[in-house]
Amino acid sequence: MKNRKQVMYAVFGALIVAGIIGGGAWFYVSAKTVYIDQSVIQAPLINLSPVNSGVLEAVFVKDGDLVTANEPVARVGSEIVEAKTAGEIVSVNQNIGQYENTLTGQGTVVTMIDPTQLRVVGHLDENKGLADVHVGDPATFTVDAFGSEVFKGVVDEVAPSAEQTSVVFNISDQRPTNQFDVYVRFDLAKYPQLKNGMSARIWVYPQ
Repeated sequence: MKNRKQVMYAVFGALIVAGIIGGGAWFYVSAKTVYIDQSVIQAPLINLSPVNSGVLEAVFVKDGDLVTANEPVARVGSEIVEAKTAGEIVSVNQNIGQYENTLTGQGTVVTMIDPTQLRVVGHLDENKGLADVHVGDPATFTVDAFGSEVFKGVVDEVAPSAEQTSVVFNISDQRPTNQFDVYVRFDLAKYPQLKNGMSARIWVYPQ
């Protein structure tokens, strides 16, 4: 009986110690975690325009189409506009008959993305842990479309300058707070369900 009590006390004590260690580890990780609520999955936009100005005569693609490199996407005047790389069409200029003036920078007829460049882009206030986030830090993220499912990634870029249109004013002292973009790379082959434009939330774990 005495030995049984000693074993029970030893097990109970070990559980308490494990709980303290585990709780401490959880608190340490949580305290270092940087949370980014405003995040979206996206790839850089690729604007396709004719070399010369002219009338938009026809478009050969629609939103969501997958195209190959050098595939014709539109005709402006006598010029055929082609995709620069394989990718997905995200917007199309449907104003057939409109004059596209490349000299004024208004000549985009089709916009596409390269899905292999998809990343989670978070907009982080400079006073909410930006200094702790570095390239190579592990990260997890959730996507609104998939509820609480957790995806894994790694920080592969932190913007060197603030977003020009993302200045937040702190009511208490009226000092502007700038936002910086944090980019998280993930395994595209592992998560094929993730699409351009999906809203997300990021948790970064500074090392």
